[in-house]
Amino acid sequence: MSTSTSPATRSSLIVTLLCWFAILLDGFDLVVLGVTIPSMLEDEGWSFSPADATFVSTVGLFGMMVGALTIGTLTDRLGRRRILIWSVALFSLFTLGLAFTENVMVFGLLRFLAGAGLGGALPTAISLVTEFRGAKKGGSASTLLMTGYHTGAVATALLGMYLIQPLGWHAMFIAGALPAILLIPAMLLWLPESPQYLHAKGDTARAERIAADYGLSLESDIDRAHKDEVESANSVSALFKPTFRRNTIIIWVTSFMGLLLVYGTNTWLPQIMRGAGYNLGSSLSFLLVLNLGAVIGLLVAGRIADRISPRTTALFWFFGAAVLLGLLSIKMPVGALYVVLFLTGVFVFSAQVLIYGFVGENYPSKVRATALGFSAGIGRLGAISGPLLGGVLVSYGVAYPWGFYAFAVVALIGALVFTGSKTLNRH
Repeated sequence: MSTSTSPATRSSLIVTLLCWFAILLDGFDLVVLGVTIPSMLEDEGWSFSPADATFVSTVGLFGMMVGALTIGTLTDRLGRRRILIWSVALFSLFTLGLAFTENVMVFGLLRFLAGAGLGGALPTAISLVTEFRGAKKGGSASTLLMTGYHTGAVATALLGMYLIQPLGWHAMFIAGALPAILLIPAMLLWLPESPQYLHAKGDTARAERIAADYGLSLESDIDRAHKDEVESANSVSALFKPTFRRNTIIIWVTSFMGLLLVYGTNTWLPQIMRGAGYNLGSSLSFLLVLNLGAVIGLLVAGRIADRISPRTTALFWFFGAAVLLGLLSIKMPVGALYVVLFLTGVFVFSAQVLIYGFVGENYPSKVRATALGFSAGIGRLGAISGPLLGGVLVSYGVAYPWGFYAFAVVALIGALVFTGSKTLNRH
């Protein structure tokens, strides 16, 4: 085993920050349709119906699924750094295009391509941050990184309040593409390649140099314990080796449920709350509070996960999400509603992120990005199903309160399925 013995001369903070900003773009994409759909529906400049809204939501998420499944696997073959930079570039380019079309089919195509680019960013960024912080901090690595996800969502909700009325919904997509102007050059200059990836690929000299700079070990406990098992298989087939098979299937099902909740609530919450009698301004503020809760929940959940385990913490978080989503179906004073929405954000979004932490801690570095990519990719089927479910309920005029009942059941199923998972090599 090769291990750095000299003091670190560089901080892994730069890796975390660059990945954090990349995931902020994922947070933008998470809520931008929830913020813009009401205005797009009212825009007389083009024919845009609730069915069209469901279509563009779904096709973008399908693109993310394709991106996560393909780019996540390519990350274990071509490297974390290169894939992350290309993912950000592709997402930003196609998102910019969304501001300049009012054709539903072209809009849908661009959403698909932007989603495919962005789909690879999440598993790649989580892999990088996990490997620069250490696999035993997989829980906090994923939750800390994903605060960028919900910071992006909060910023997007705020932008929607101030940009859409004076400039129109098109301005939101221009705003979503602009960060790449600074982020891509910064990643080219300062983002290192993962030394664990380089070590697994046989580039030992470069791996040892980077590991020495950042004070890292080239192999974690999970790498050493299962080296022979993953060495003889490609990254996809390794996920179904006896040690990993049960966890792999459970992770996929739970990720489906978790992302169904995340995208279902963020896409349709403003419209559902409008159906309950609230105006657009209040509905967008509900979305803002929900995602503020998500940021706090991620920070709390990550610390607990490192002390206990991502598995136990995720179980508690899924059960908590089920209870709080059920409470949202009850009429209550606005002040109490804000509190419940905040707590719902704390639990709903962190539950899914803790699954990524569990993956980061329980799969070797050689197949980690593939495992994360398939977790996110299969989960995107849930992300597709969430807006579809919300769209159906909105179309029939029963989204309030039945949407919250449905989402609560999804959270409960996620919790029950995840009870069958098993933590590997935690000391």
